[in-house]
Amino acid sequence: MPNRPIKERLENLGFTPQEQQIPVIPSGVASILLLMVMLYNGLTNPSINSLSHGILLAYCVGNSLALAYFHFSLVTTWQMKPALVWTYAVVEVGAAILAASFLPKTVDAYLGGLMVLLCLTASIIADRKPANFILISITLTLVLFNLPDIGKPAHWPRLLGATLVSAVANEAIHQFKKLTTRNINRLKIINEFSRKITSSLETEQVLNLLNETIPNALPADSYFFGLAEGDEIRLSLLYDDGEYFRDVKIKMEGTLSGWVVRNQKELFLPDLRRNLDLSGVDQVIVGKEKTSLSWMGVPINGIHVKGVIAFASYQPNAFDRSDMELMNNMAQHAALALDNTFHHAQVEKQSQLDGLTGVFNHGHFLNLLKACAEQAQLQKRPLSLIMLDVDYFKQYNDTYGHLAGDEILTALCGTISSHIKNTDIVGRWGGEEFAITLLGANGGQAQRVAQRIHESMAVLKISSAGHKNIPAPTLSQGIAQFPDEADEIMKLVDLADRRLYIAKERGRNQIEPAPEHWEKMRV
Repeated sequence: MPNRPIKERLENLGFTPQEQQIPVIPSGVASILLLMVMLYNGLTNPSINSLSHGILLAYCVGNSLALAYFHFSLVTTWQMKPALVWTYAVVEVGAAILAASFLPKTVDAYLGGLMVLLCLTASIIADRKPANFILISITLTLVLFNLPDIGKPAHWPRLLGATLVSAVANEAIHQFKKLTTRNINRLKIINEFSRKITSSLETEQVLNLLNETIPNALPADSYFFGLAEGDEIRLSLLYDDGEYFRDVKIKMEGTLSGWVVRNQKELFLPDLRRNLDLSGVDQVIVGKEKTSLSWMGVPINGIHVKGVIAFASYQPNAFDRSDMELMNNMAQHAALALDNTFHHAQVEKQSQLDGLTGVFNHGHFLNLLKACAEQAQLQKRPLSLIMLDVDYFKQYNDTYGHLAGDEILTALCGTISSHIKNTDIVGRWGGEEFAITLLGANGGQAQRVAQRIHESMAVLKISSAGHKNIPAPTLSQGIAQFPDEADEIMKLVDLADRRLYIAKERGRNQIEPAPEHWEKMRV
């Protein structure tokens, strides 16, 4: 993009003006010294007339001042526009043409040396184009003004030696800048990835960040990220030849990825046309039905997670060891972040649970109840709430001790869980009172669930610390249905709670309302 400012290009390379000046200063100093030597030799040469002396003086002094201003002033600022670099190139080429036109051929060697230095400066601060312009223009000038000697091989080193040096130097600088750019960009990717991923506390956030970063980290025909799940690896991201595949699962046994995960070692295979020296491992195609010719994978080795990041190409020798190092760096950050999310999830989950029974605590249960009500409204499904309480629980504690009371509450929650679906929710409302949310169940269905819990608790066997059998506790339960009986969450809770206390007032060990209530609602 020729219209893009050099400032922007240098920023992309990661160079500041001061850093840019470091390699340019030696070139500028050498150019000025070469001009001074050229001037001294010219002025002390008796074969050069006074007119040539004046031209030589003007060229050397004027060019030295211009080069000093360019190298020591303009290069250190962000004023380096492409037009200015091209102006520098055109002015220097024009000055060299004038020098070759009016000065003796003895200056050709100096012009050749100056060409090398000018090309170096242009290559450092810009791209190949201004440097190649200087190289081609000054070379043609020297050749044209030495046409009578062009057929003499002895003159070729003098005419073309500087050209070859300049061409090699230009290419070397270009490749160095290209390599530097790649390394700087990779450092930026890793630093940005590290900064973002260390602040991610959700597993989904980490996976999304990996999905964003992996494609930008390394060009490849195919890449994927997967976590071990039992005997399989679930690929949360799989890109292959322009197409994304989601939630692909591959076997752990007998695959390259499985080898990386099981052995927790990196695997670098630059040319898959050669036989794999891995016992029991075959190349398995995932994504499109195309065979990769180069592959590399690194393990994600966390305390709580194991996985793999892999890149592949349809070309052999598409990757090098620096690519592997980049992947290893990413994998280490990913493993640490995923372990952090695991710990965070554990802490968050513990904060949502009742410490004794393991069911949801009051606050989190209420949040889940609100979410269930919103889902029920959206899907136009019923929602039932059961509030239940252990009868005479204080007497249990006073008679048999608090450990026996804790055992009753724990056994009650286990019994409740055995009679509800995985999608249903149990919470400790407070003390010996519990609540059950049944999404998709009407009052009659909730009545049957409550009855099964009632019957199971009646035959529950509990022993005290002295191994004496404790009488099975009874339950009082109240049921309410959303939205037919209460169209707001707190009204639903209040209705179920009032019915619970009605059951207690009627003698406990009851379910309120009776089944007939729900049959009437269906009519």
